[in-house]
Amino acid sequence: MSFNHRSLHHIGHGQNPYEQAITIIGRSLSAFDEDNLIPCYGFGDASTHDQDVFSFYPEEKFCEGFEEVLARYREIVPQLRLAGPTSFAPIIEMAMTIVEQSGGQYHVLLIIADGQVTRSVDTQPGLLSPQEQNTIDAIVKASEFPLSIVLVGVGDGPWDMMREFDDNIPARAFDNFQFVNFTEITSNIMNPSRKQAEFALSALMEIPSQYEATIELGLLGRRKGDTTERVPLPPPIYGTPNPYSRTSSFQQNVSPYSGYHTTATAPSLSSLDNHQVCPICLVNPKDMAFGCGHQ
Repeated sequence: MSFNHRSLHHIGHGQNPYEQAITIIGRSLSAFDEDNLIPCYGFGDASTHDQDVFSFYPEEKFCEGFEEVLARYREIVPQLRLAGPTSFAPIIEMAMTIVEQSGGQYHVLLIIADGQVTRSVDTQPGLLSPQEQNTIDAIVKASEFPLSIVLVGVGDGPWDMMREFDDNIPARAFDNFQFVNFTEITSNIMNPSRKQAEFALSALMEIPSQYEATIELGLLGRRKGDTTERVPLPPPIYGTPNPYSRTSSFQQNVSPYSGYHTTATAPSLSSLDNHQVCPICLVNPKDMAFGCGHQ
């Protein structure tokens, strides 16, 4: 079993898998961050179940850089009562709200999860559970927005449905979903630097082509006007902490675009515009006019 049989949310002296994933992605994108503000949300606890998300801060205050994301995560986790069922639909709908509020700027939704969407035992073979259907519907709807979705799986899964989401979701305007198995990638590589680079590459490699697709489809800079705005819950406050009961998932929005500075803003990655971006080079940005040698 991964993480030495401890909870994947275990808060100790070292980083747990959630913190490792946040650190690698945050460090990879920080060089392109113009405002250093990251709106963060959680779900999969007793306050949200499969219906809502909660903001990391009251009144949707942003985290300033991934370091504050980590610090706030460590403050929140001991207060949580983790609970199912799990659906990714609310967090995807929250991301669509942010994109709409931004006036149609390109965003990347990063979801870090230690379990897949709930499938109850009484769901018939060949049919989808309500949570699976809602998640698929949200992914399809999100393809009408300049939004990429990266799902990072930590822990041992199972991840079969997540791979199906990645490969077999029909009827989308563009391929907007990428699943990455963090544990599988990092457990096979011993060198820390190579491990971080390989994970960053796997998580971000499809973003350039997805960004180009949003341009070709005319999605950038356009408000849809028919989007139902989702409002997050405040951070949960409970009595007795019980942080390790069931699955919980956290996400952060990272926007590789510039110029938006209200409650839906996120870091900028303006170099995606007119440049080929190598995810490995995101760790050490450089002039990519003549290529970088990593692709």
